Amino acid sequence: MAHGLDTVETEHAAALPRSAADRIIAVVNDVVVKVSSLALIAAGLVLTYSVIVRYFLKISTDWQDEMSVFLIIGAVFMSAAAIQARRGHVAIEAIVGLLPPRVNRVRQIAVDIASFVFCGFFAWKSWILLDEAIVDNFHSGSTWGPPLWIPYSLMTIGMTLLSVQLLLQIIGQIRSRGGAP
Repeated sequence: MAHGLDTVETEHAAALPRSAADRIIAVVNDVVVKVSSLALIAAGLVLTYSVIVRYFLKISTDWQDEMSVFLIIGAVFMSAAAIQARRGHVAIEAIVGLLPPRVNRVRQIAVDIASFVFCGFFAWKSWILLDEAIVDNFHSGSTWGPPLWIPYSLMTIGMTLLSVQLLLQIIGQIRSRGGAP
């Protein structure tokens, strides 16, 4: 059994014609992945700083946990669309290996549609949560107390990008099959 990206899905995705929207989101995904990588590095540095300062200098830091959580949340949600574009999310390879290619393509579009419905709903609810955080001026309950619109906006933008990526993949699959899955 091979590990890594699903060959049926990646070979098919590579063969699909790329629209202007696909090219735009590819550029956005590339930028987001680089920024997300920096956010993960920053989270590691913040936590390392916290451990060193607490252990050696006996100084308490009350902001580092929240800061690192914000950075990790941003990295995870913002990079989800780029991972989806590469079909890098967790998949059950045993099913792919047992099914013929045509059935795999139908399975793939069905999974993409179900994922789009879920992610679209999640994005919509995230926009509502973000609006509430901005309008009602929500802040975290910690002593640092940063505004919650920051992590909510990262979650909202990330889920919106993921929904757009899934929609573009669904449209691309339907177009490549002449309208039939």
